[in-house]
Amino acid sequence: MPPADSVPTLVVFITIDQMRTDYFDRFASQLTGGLARLERGGALFTNAFQDHAITETAPGHATTLSGRFPRHTGIVVNSAGVQDPQSPVIGAPSLNASPFRFRGGTLIDWIRTKDPRSRALSVSRKDRAAILPLGRAHQSVYWYDPTSGRFSTSTYYADTLPEWVRDFNARRIPQSYAGKSWSTLLESGYPEPDSQPVENRGENFTFPHVLPSDTADAVRSLPDFPWMDEVTLQMALTGLRALDLGRGPETDLLAVSLSTTDAVGHRYGSDSRELHDQILRLDRSLGAFLDTLFSIRDSAKIVIALTGDHGVAPTPEVYAARTGATTRRVRTSNVIKPFTEALSARGVDPSAFRYAEGMLIVDRPALERAGFDSDSLVDAFATAVKKIPGVLRADRYPEIASDSLDDPIARRWYHQIPPDLPVELVVTLDKYSVGSGNATGIHGSPYDYDANVPVLFYGPPFVPGRYSRFARVADLAPTLAWITATKPTEKLDGEVLWEAVRVRESRKQKAESSELPRR
Repeated sequence: MPPADSVPTLVVFITIDQMRTDYFDRFASQLTGGLARLERGGALFTNAFQDHAITETAPGHATTLSGRFPRHTGIVVNSAGVQDPQSPVIGAPSLNASPFRFRGGTLIDWIRTKDPRSRALSVSRKDRAAILPLGRAHQSVYWYDPTSGRFSTSTYYADTLPEWVRDFNARRIPQSYAGKSWSTLLESGYPEPDSQPVENRGENFTFPHVLPSDTADAVRSLPDFPWMDEVTLQMALTGLRALDLGRGPETDLLAVSLSTTDAVGHRYGSDSRELHDQILRLDRSLGAFLDTLFSIRDSAKIVIALTGDHGVAPTPEVYAARTGATTRRVRTSNVIKPFTEALSARGVDPSAFRYAEGMLIVDRPALERAGFDSDSLVDAFATAVKKIPGVLRADRYPEIASDSLDDPIARRWYHQIPPDLPVELVVTLDKYSVGSGNATGIHGSPYDYDANVPVLFYGPPFVPGRYSRFARVADLAPTLAWITATKPTEKLDGEVLWEAVRVRESRKQKAESSELPRR
């Protein structure tokens, strides 16, 4: 373990929703704030990945501080992420969320096993992005409610909001943006055309973009504007002060997930001028956040880690026009209909043979009780789905594990699915084709453009530089655990990224560490 005097008193963990690693280089000459500071003074792993197949917000955030793939966290898709009718949101009972589906522990659990005085605060615009980095821990977790313009939490964590959250909400910061116009931050330097009708469903796809002047409409629309990240960072700093995190001697955790890049990417695409400007504004907002953080806490006792929960595919229409490649928006959902109709005609609940998110889930006992041959049905479905233009492959899931060492698509599907989830078949689209939908930017595939995200460490324990070795987001938690002199209490999929650690283990310690069970 590291020397006691080098253990940080505060870990700041930043997740940027839909952050691709290539954005650091693409916008490098215009980055002057927090992204620039972290990249130029930190240890950046450029060949790092969310190494699972369904690259969505919930499974990505569940991986970040657990050190484990969706196969082991149990968080497989957004639609089965944090929804929980038993945990209504305070002040908005029609909404609900909790981590009840999450399996195992996370960094804050391991840290508190060592020192129960340690505390954590997690803040995001999205409920799943605030909740899942902390797993099931009963810590301070808050997210934005667009129906009211307030930050809140659910009854899983508390019965009432603390005074500092009520005071922050009373400042009505989101409402203050009503009627504000979003124009480009810089007067020039944007090579992307601002005239792509595919953006934003063909509506209001050129600058400027204006928030509604009505405050109720403005707070609902704010998540699609860069200022949402500013508000989230203000909330995080307010909570840091109120909870007195990072004063020591114990190690505290501040987790912040910034969601606007995802919203802008979905509306306008990764090749848009809006995405370009969003990254520049995020860079400045993070710079102001770091300046304040280091003015109120000792930078020598802080470590910062940054990653993304997933990337995003190029917009098919834009990519095809630029490269001449064949790209498609592919609808595979309708292929299940004749199968479920046949089942219903025989009195079988259609959920016994359901298809979603590229996975065919089969209740074999239910089918066999009704006289169906499960294997024949799965084979027939595979034949049907492979006929759809834009579908690359349909793999029998139980057999895919044998290919996972040499086939990255197979490996990511294997990392995705818990052993107790009865998935029989997984479907992968052609590269650069995406699922059908109205969004301009879409993610969720096992391809590198959806999986490649930054893994970055900043602070005294780390050796600055760029590292090209293969790394995974699952490596973040074990690396931060070692830096904080913390021992994980369960098996992990990730490993310590020793190349970036300034004070490394002795050869004897490394040998002992390598004997720990790993998946």
